[in-house]
Amino acid sequence: WPTISALAESPRVRGLLYVGTDDGRVQVSRDAGRTWTDVASRLPGLPARSWITGIEASRHQDGTVYVTVDNHRSDDFGNYVYRSADFGQSWTSIAAGLPAGRVARTIREDAKNPALLYLGTELGLFISLDAGRGWLPFRQNMPTLAVNDLVVHPRDNDLVLGTHGRGVWILDDVAALQELTPE
Repeated sequence: WPTISALAESPRVRGLLYVGTDDGRVQVSRDAGRTWTDVASRLPGLPARSWITGIEASRHQDGTVYVTVDNHRSDDFGNYVYRSADFGQSWTSIAAGLPAGRVARTIREDAKNPALLYLGTELGLFISLDAGRGWLPFRQNMPTLAVNDLVVHPRDNDLVLGTHGRGVWILDDVAALQELTPE
């Protein structure tokens, strides 16, 4: 244990780092790692010693960060997905609207549309068109499988998924998704 399992550097704020560990700690440094603040106790409902699986620092808003948590090793298949808009000082759960027992693995904010989020779970991919207030399953002929990591390719604008069981899955050009609104 006490192994770093997730790390994110802010693309907007120099020296802003976020770290998650396999024993449930979430730490923030605003001085390039010289000092750290443990903010795990501020994540509402975060089970002790859970696995922090993903951290995403916003490309659009200073101080906004997302965290995913997997606690299935403790026989807890709950959905734990969080957002902070104040450098990790306070957190809100954004798991509402997800079907039960998805087990979050990774989250990414779209590079062009700050309201569009991609969430990889143990049982598939979900998208949010409203910054995490609601979630929609995204299937597009993809079988139900674990999505371990994902990225929107910066040049081609393709959604690239790293999965468990199917390898790599690519959705060519997500421009249509980037233009969707909740309406």
